[in-house]
Amino acid sequence: MNKLHQDKNFYIITLLTLMAIIGGTIYNPALPTIAKFFHISSDRVSLVSTLFQFPGAIVTPIFGVLADTFGRKQVLVPSLLLFALGGALSSFAPNFRSLIEWRFLQGIGTASLESLQLTIISDLYTGKKLTSVMGFVASLNGISSAIFPLLGGVLASFSWRFPFLTALFAIPVAIMVLTTLKLPRTEHNVQNFQIKNYLRNTWSSINNRQVLGLLFAVMSLFMLQVGACLTYIPIFAGNQLGASELVIGIILTSLSLSLALVASQLQLLMRHFSQIQLIKISFILSSLGLFIIPTIHNVWLLLIPIFLLGAAQGMAFPSTQASLAMLSSQESRAGFMGINSTIQSWGQTLGPLLGSIIDAIWGIQAVFYASAVFSLGSFVVFNTLLTTKKGQT
Repeated sequence: MNKLHQDKNFYIITLLTLMAIIGGTIYNPALPTIAKFFHISSDRVSLVSTLFQFPGAIVTPIFGVLADTFGRKQVLVPSLLLFALGGALSSFAPNFRSLIEWRFLQGIGTASLESLQLTIISDLYTGKKLTSVMGFVASLNGISSAIFPLLGGVLASFSWRFPFLTALFAIPVAIMVLTTLKLPRTEHNVQNFQIKNYLRNTWSSINNRQVLGLLFAVMSLFMLQVGACLTYIPIFAGNQLGASELVIGIILTSLSLSLALVASQLQLLMRHFSQIQLIKISFILSSLGLFIIPTIHNVWLLLIPIFLLGAAQGMAFPSTQASLAMLSSQESRAGFMGINSTIQSWGQTLGPLLGSIIDAIWGIQAVFYASAVFSLGSFVVFNTLLTTKKGQT
């Protein structure tokens, strides 16, 4: 791991994920203010999250195929520039419809970032080092994403428009990808590319119970993270507990710090638990934290379930991604990880969407109770899929 600190590639691929984190988290403390500014309900303002995540649920596999065919950089650089453009335009939106339209455009730019970041990590690292890198990246991203909601709260206290302008940092990242990122040499023979063989190889990598179980866990975890945690905890804190944008930013920062702390200790945890066991534990911790939230009447007591939720994410995210990366093949890796990211995007899209439906019918407290039950149900399904063979516990 020491050499990683001298590896320019490592910092660049981390920055790629940070761009996606900026787009998905820094505006969250501003959601109550956006709702008031445009005179919309809490279930409608969640569209700011939903429509940003939605493109990734559709186009990410296409970007994966393009990256396997033409190369990683040829997809990354245009994506980063589109991400910056969508964010900048969102900050100048004159009405709510324009805001969610520009967020949709920004979401298209974001669609390939995480999947290709994971693909490049898989290209560069293998074995235990791959797991270590995934844990280290999750920890580093957690620390950085802890800063973004806090920064978002500060920026939103001046204007809800300011957090969206941070997307412009994607421009220098695009320049670094183009000029500095060094990748292993791979053949990209466009003329001899056969889509049937490519799809067959990709499907053969996915079509087994272990991979399907891991993909199910990925979708469930991201539904919980973006739906209950990143979208509805800020709304609950602002509308039910009277928290300011800055306090909401602090709360979300605590979530990311908890994630980072646990992810940084992944190697220690793996001395006692397997990756599969850590994912199972994360579902239990998530359910417990979500059950607690609706019973809280003091905003600072939210830190208790926030720690549980952050710990669950710190265990689960690097464990699922490292496990999936080890199961991917070099020839169709970007496509494989693109499907992984598509599943993530479906989770990120369905979480706020289903939360808004539950909120509109039964109220915001029901969102957390339903999410807690869903987490327990996900544990049962995942446990069933991943314990069909001896030794897979």
